[in-house]
Amino acid sequence: MAVGGLVALMGVGCGVGLTLDRLFPPPLDRLADRSVTVVDRNGEPLRVFTNGAGAWRLPVDPDAVAPLFVDLLLAYEDRRFWSHGGVDPLALLRALGQNLGAGRVVSGASTLTMQVARLLEPRPRTLSAKLIEAARALQLEWRYDKRAILGMYLTLAPYGGNVEGVRAASLTLFGKPPTELDAAEAALLVALPQSPSRLRADRFPDRARAARDKVLDRAVQAGALSAKAAAEARTEPVPAARQPLPAAAAHLADALRARRPGDTRLATTLDGGLQRAVEALARREMDNLHPRAGLAALVVDNRTRAVLAYLGSPDPLDHDRLGPIDMVRAVRSPGSALKPFIYGLGFDDGLIHPLTQVSDVSTRFGDYAPRNFDRGFTGDLTIEEALQRSLNIPAVLVLDKVGPLRFADALRRAGARLVLPSRSTVPGLPVALGGASINLWDMATLYSGLARGGLVAPLRVQPEEPDAAGVRFLSPVAAQQVRAILEGAPPPPGVVQAQELRGSGPIALKTGTSYGFRDAWAFGVTERYSVGVWVGRPDGTPSPDRYGRNTAAPLLFHLFDLLPADRGRPAGPVTAEAPPELLRRLDAGEGGPMAVGALAHGTLATSSVATSSVANGPRATDRLRLAFPGGDMVVEALGPDGRAEPLTLSASGGRRPLSWLIDGRRIALSPIARDVVWRPEGPGPVRVTVLDADGRSDSAVIDVR
Repeated sequence: MAVGGLVALMGVGCGVGLTLDRLFPPPLDRLADRSVTVVDRNGEPLRVFTNGAGAWRLPVDPDAVAPLFVDLLLAYEDRRFWSHGGVDPLALLRALGQNLGAGRVVSGASTLTMQVARLLEPRPRTLSAKLIEAARALQLEWRYDKRAILGMYLTLAPYGGNVEGVRAASLTLFGKPPTELDAAEAALLVALPQSPSRLRADRFPDRARAARDKVLDRAVQAGALSAKAAAEARTEPVPAARQPLPAAAAHLADALRARRPGDTRLATTLDGGLQRAVEALARREMDNLHPRAGLAALVVDNRTRAVLAYLGSPDPLDHDRLGPIDMVRAVRSPGSALKPFIYGLGFDDGLIHPLTQVSDVSTRFGDYAPRNFDRGFTGDLTIEEALQRSLNIPAVLVLDKVGPLRFADALRRAGARLVLPSRSTVPGLPVALGGASINLWDMATLYSGLARGGLVAPLRVQPEEPDAAGVRFLSPVAAQQVRAILEGAPPPPGVVQAQELRGSGPIALKTGTSYGFRDAWAFGVTERYSVGVWVGRPDGTPSPDRYGRNTAAPLLFHLFDLLPADRGRPAGPVTAEAPPELLRRLDAGEGGPMAVGALAHGTLATSSVATSSVANGPRATDRLRLAFPGGDMVVEALGPDGRAEPLTLSASGGRRPLSWLIDGRRIALSPIARDVVWRPEGPGPVRVTVLDADGRSDSAVIDVR
């Protein structure tokens, strides 16, 4: 009967315990309020944020701490941690005897689990608080295994000021992760939580040293450390100052934290060593720039599309330079930096060849008369030379043949967004020279595509971002030729191509300068790496005499010097084959094999349109012709919902401005461009007509479906 009563009593006790456990679960709010850590591709911290309470509280797993630290901690704080159930009866008896003998409190009996209970739920040091801690300790042991409880202590232990947990303490005191602690460092970190304010090594070094040595002595007594190792550790100085926690890649870290709220560990593709080197280089470069100028840079691994370094500004806290603005994402005029992609589309469309002759002379395109950067003209030269020298007239001439709308649409499909000037609805020929804006991120994405055979896919900043096949922006041949041409571009003054010094491959270089010297750009591509640089004033104020070639390009070469010498194979040489007869020369107003596009269901359909020409020169006439759509064409433009997708109407020849009519009703007037965007109103036959300034016209009837 007595046994049955005891069993019943135990059952009631268990039931009461379960009920209390459910009614009063352990308060884990402090444990959950942890610092967000942004780490590099090797798991090392790049940026650490304070938590909601303003503390540096980094989560710590026992496996991420040097085993020696755990040995010293348990030898000093809780020798029977692995065997007791949260409360250590032997420690209670020992403390009671020591305190009675001394007539005062000289020893405590708190286990690590009881300390965790106090850290989770801080209370004044009273007898009732001790009893609650003991009860909570039993509850924690019931709910969690020993390693989880140890991890709680390693995360919450106080180290003075707003530093909590052994990982934050190891980083601030020693500048290293807790996996690398030696005996002296581990002993100091064991001692500090006893009285973190009184034992701060940067303020009270003698106290901190004495507390550390006490831990070493007890470790020797417990057999956790040899006497020789302890003696060597006592000779080590304590740190004289705290070190700041990592704060690299500030703009990217802020963006990732906003994108992934609730995550305390955010992995990136960045190379931590390279990132810090890029930031140091940028800070040094600031001495050579205007006091309100800034710069931004990206380094990309072309094989994986992984961003290895991301610099939004040299100092995000420098408000004079508008450092808080992420200039990687800011929309700015690219100047001439888009020219390589115009020429690439010209290669693919069969309009030009690297050895096609073109005249760099004063030329008007309707009301638009572009000029070169140096205000002069070169005369006859090849397309290859025109791109290497970044001449403006040939680039605008090629864009006139490719079509500004088609070019902008190709950029859009590749994921690069052009922002047109206010009150502009369609892109025009000035796009070739910076007449629309774009950001450094999208530009670096495009240039990385040159090394990937013309396939453009989004860059990656986090390892878990999905792989992407990419969009075919250029054919492999066109991408190779563009890159090969740019490999022959002269480096900036005072810079020697690195391959001459280090045996590394050439850099395909392109610079750009926006109107009024507001933005200086430089982009460099090798088989393995792409680097993009922007320099300028974030407020848009001009910087006279600061342009891509003399400002951004030297910095780009310095960035390449930070990368491994193995940059992959060069793209060159440029083809030596003579161009076909029809492509031997390109003149303003001249026709040629031309590809035009129509946007239908998000894809670009191309068709080759032949134009009349004489055998050995330009066309005898430059008559107006409707290039797209053709007569009796069936255009699949209606989506599944019956709503029409926009189509690109394109013309060749004729004198601008061009008027566009649908069934006799004018829908657009294009003073410069030879193409416009039109959205059909519904299915059925439609007559498309184009008129030029001389009254000449061409039209076609199409069937919209």
